[in-house]
Amino acid sequence: MSVRRDRLGKGLGALLGEYLAEPQEGEVRKIALASIVPNPLQPRQEFPAAELEELTNSIRENGLLQPLLVRPSPTAAGRYELVAGERRFRAVTSLGWQEAAAVVREVDDEALLVLALVENLQREALNPLEEAEGYRSLGDRFGMTQEQIAQAVGRERSTVANLLRLLKLPPSIRKLLKEGRLSMGHARALLAIEDPLKAGDLARRAADEGWSVREVEKRAAGRKVAPRNGKHEAAAGDPVLRALEEALREHLATRVHLRGGTKGKGSIEIPFDTTEEFERVFALITGREASEVVG
Repeated sequence: MSVRRDRLGKGLGALLGEYLAEPQEGEVRKIALASIVPNPLQPRQEFPAAELEELTNSIRENGLLQPLLVRPSPTAAGRYELVAGERRFRAVTSLGWQEAAAVVREVDDEALLVLALVENLQREALNPLEEAEGYRSLGDRFGMTQEQIAQAVGRERSTVANLLRLLKLPPSIRKLLKEGRLSMGHARALLAIEDPLKAGDLARRAADEGWSVREVEKRAAGRKVAPRNGKHEAAAGDPVLRALEEALREHLATRVHLRGGTKGKGSIEIPFDTTEEFERVFALITGREASEVVG
């Protein structure tokens, strides 16, 4: 096993300590933005405009509070590749800056991909498919096992394994998962269906009709699902409610179900599969972290 593999095997803390330690005095310097190229192994593909605009406004008002982390380009002298801080890089570029504060450190390709994954995972910025693609890259490019990947990014091995399984889904289902119309729980249930056309059809119905994970599991197993005590799905037949339901799903990046009753009554359901997902949605709705309430 190589020295680099030994280092990654020590886990997340060792990796972050080595590369993301606080800059020493004199280590931060100004680097021309034109000489920096994005991380070629960046796992994140989606950068929402609203998120970038918020960061851009913050940097415009307060400056760049955290320097970029770059490495010397392995292919072009005098140029650099981003290691961490792509959102900051995009923000200062949009502001028309010619240069920005940065720390230059030697980082190999293995650590480059792991650091990009870790940075995004800490911010919960990756959708499940982006995370899975990152793990697959670690396995394919560097021959890392699921156990080594889990140690390197601070995840459970079962989590890594379950995410990698999502890459076996048909493209139509991966698209719904990427858009946030299906959760990872839905997707895992759909893996049980071998026929990709049947799985895709069930996925579309689940997304359109707001099925729970349990409903998808039952239908994937061929079992009938009992009606919801006579209540109907309000969004299914009302184009206005359908549009509002979709807007809520996009804003919260998760499933939202509008349940209709009688005389204009109804309910809003927001299922969640993990504590982390609940806390993320809670913060979006209330503008407060869960720890502020229960801490």
